[in-house]
Amino acid sequence: MAPAADREGYWGPPTSTLEWCEENYAVSYYIAEFWNTVSNLIFILPPVYGAIQTYKDGLEKRYLAAYLCLTAVGLGSWCFHMTLKYEMQLLDELPMIYSCCVFVYCLYECFKYKNTVNYALLFLLITYSVVVSIVYLDLKEPVFHQIMYGTLVSIIVLRSVYIVLWVYPWLRGLGYTSLTVFLMGFFLWNVDNIFCDKLRALREKMPPVVGAVTQFHAWWHILTGLGSYLHILLSLYTRTLFLKHRPKVKFVFGIWPVLLVEPPKNL
Repeated sequence: MAPAADREGYWGPPTSTLEWCEENYAVSYYIAEFWNTVSNLIFILPPVYGAIQTYKDGLEKRYLAAYLCLTAVGLGSWCFHMTLKYEMQLLDELPMIYSCCVFVYCLYECFKYKNTVNYALLFLLITYSVVVSIVYLDLKEPVFHQIMYGTLVSIIVLRSVYIVLWVYPWLRGLGYTSLTVFLMGFFLWNVDNIFCDKLRALREKMPPVVGAVTQFHAWWHILTGLGSYLHILLSLYTRTLFLKHRPKVKFVFGIWPVLLVEPPKNL
């Protein structure tokens, strides 16, 4: 994916094993893929707010880690799409594996007593992360990473569906919204990959601002960032319900959902 529409820029020729459909350095001399870069703000800012709120509410540190891991994914992806350098690609892709492992641990430990640690699951997830990292660094094959990431996402989806179907059915709206938004992002990710040549040709005929709407990899960031954030809300809501707290979803500026957690009434 490197037709004539690509330009030279500050970071030099790409060294990553992947390039996406956005035209390189088309918007800024200093940012290789402008829209794919700035769209990562949704991975960075809302999770930081969530982490601060989690800390203020005195909730378990693993949920603080979940929010911060999502922020790490956004920062790594920002660096990758800004530079298209291989080292920055790893800073994007490997945290995707690590963050999903944190999500799996949080979700599968929702119904355990407080201050308990599942050392077996922890060992399994750490081993998975280390093995995937070592193999991926050796193979440098993006499809391997995508399969390993997809495996973790599938585990998360199955557990989430179990929770909203049989444990807390009133959380179906939150659970299904998270899943639907994520799948929409995945759909657009595929459209961007499969129809790249046609999308680039279409953008040549459009004003730049209008053409930005067709940057579907950027939409993948926005939608999967939102879907992942909503998943953390679902996991945290489930956990705090089990601990008999009083969680409530509220909307900042009437738009962005946040979880506020009050302690049990007897405290």
